[in-house]
Amino acid sequence: MFARAIQETGFECAYLTGAGIANMQFGLPDIGLTNMTDVADVIRSVADVVDLPLIVDGDTGFGNALNTYRTVQVFERAGASAIQLEDQVFPKRCGHFAGKAVTSVEDMVQKIRAAVDARRDDDFMIIARTDALAIEGVDRALDRAHRYVEAGADMTFVEAPTDEAQMRRIASELDVPQVANIVFGGKTPEPGQQGLSDMGFGLSLYANAVLQAALKAATEVLQVLKDEGSLKTCADRLASFEVRQLAVAKNVWDARDARYRVD
Repeated sequence: MFARAIQETGFECAYLTGAGIANMQFGLPDIGLTNMTDVADVIRSVADVVDLPLIVDGDTGFGNALNTYRTVQVFERAGASAIQLEDQVFPKRCGHFAGKAVTSVEDMVQKIRAAVDARRDDDFMIIARTDALAIEGVDRALDRAHRYVEAGADMTFVEAPTDEAQMRRIASELDVPQVANIVFGGKTPEPGQQGLSDMGFGLSLYANAVLQAALKAATEVLQVLKDEGSLKTCADRLASFEVRQLAVAKNVWDARDARYRVD
């Protein structure tokens, strides 16, 4: 349903975040508790109802280079247009959590090579993410990103820069489009979409912004219902019945029902 809202609002693509799937599908934190099948099921559901290109969080490829190869095959067939792969040690952690660890550059290079070999459509994009900045510093993170480009990554994603100076270096020193990940409450500052464009970023993710908005609204409405036993005082925080039906394209299904109904 959120993917439908993203499309109706006019965005050019949608991002299926691993953290969002863990949080919303299972009520779990983003610490590597989901698997490839969990994510593929969500890709299929979303791809069935929107026409947007889907950028999908592939975590660490869910194993070694061979697992990564199969993950790319499964995700592409499910409807993904791009996969993001990261160089954390499995089980990974959210990029804005402490306690991360990264695998060797060589291990990640082999995963990228496997991903490139596995895709059927050359337009399916391989996004290589490094979490090394928080562990090894920005210079080493940029070195890793350069190696990942050499291995065949179409875009790179240096996760969790902590100031705009680091962000400018990331966007200017790498030869492929860069991803900025703006997490509300996270480590990376938000210069705004125009600011990110001016720096040279090619894609900005607002990972889990919709989840956080929905969680806040749901909690507030539930508290009012618990305290007051009525929705009257929080009606302005609820979508109308009609808006809810439009959000799931009930009008389209009503038209199909009319077309195929036997009177």
